[in-house]
Amino acid sequence: MQRYFIDAHQCSSDAIRIEGSDAHHITRVLRMQLGAQVICCDGKGTDLLAEVKAVEGDAVLLRVHKRMTSRGEPAIAVTVAQALPKGDKWEWVLQKGTELGAVSFLPVLTTRTVVKLEAKKADKKRERWQKIVKEAAEQSHRGRIPVVEPVIRWSPLLDLFPTYDRVLFAYEKGGQPLRHVLEESRCERMLIVVGPEGGFTAEEAEQAQAAGAVAITLGSRILRAETAPLALLSCLMYAHGEMGGEPL
Repeated sequence: MQRYFIDAHQCSSDAIRIEGSDAHHITRVLRMQLGAQVICCDGKGTDLLAEVKAVEGDAVLLRVHKRMTSRGEPAIAVTVAQALPKGDKWEWVLQKGTELGAVSFLPVLTTRTVVKLEAKKADKKRERWQKIVKEAAEQSHRGRIPVVEPVIRWSPLLDLFPTYDRVLFAYEKGGQPLRHVLEESRCERMLIVVGPEGGFTAEEAEQAQAAGAVAITLGSRILRAETAPLALLSCLMYAHGEMGGEPL
């Protein structure tokens, strides 16, 4: 069933008003008829089963039939902090990371980050990134839309480490085996930090660990910049029982 995210102002007790691109998608792309059903998500973990009741100009009016708790949100909240990779690799991380269950994304500028993001283009880029995340959240039946935070530099990122229960720093030059780290304890809020194509500098690795991050290894093979965060995120979700089965 088709899903759409809505804001609080679009919904009353039993009615929803959809406008803009989502209304166009309902009427022009899917060509839904009166009586067709959709799921609307309030972005706070509640799904609303609704029926198309009318079309008024560029708006679609829905009647709410049932409210349900979303089943698409993981119990663990993982934020992905990724040094911006080249090309469209970051957009791939956003899309697939959303499908896997990340709650937010932090694009980072590190010493070896090749991407040069002009300040005047940053807001427009972020709008595009947030749109990618929204569409991925709808497709994967998420109950919330992950947030793409503004681009952040390395030093301010380090200052955020204490706000998480645990920070995992993926380091290609070695660290603790991931399984050992996951077996030590469970936590609710986790930050994973992944470097650019050229990796982190030795100084950045020292700074991350001094700020409280746990350096981990993802094995003997070197993963691409866009592969590493998704591999790590998948392992975390599996270990916490979010990929089916019981937690490790």
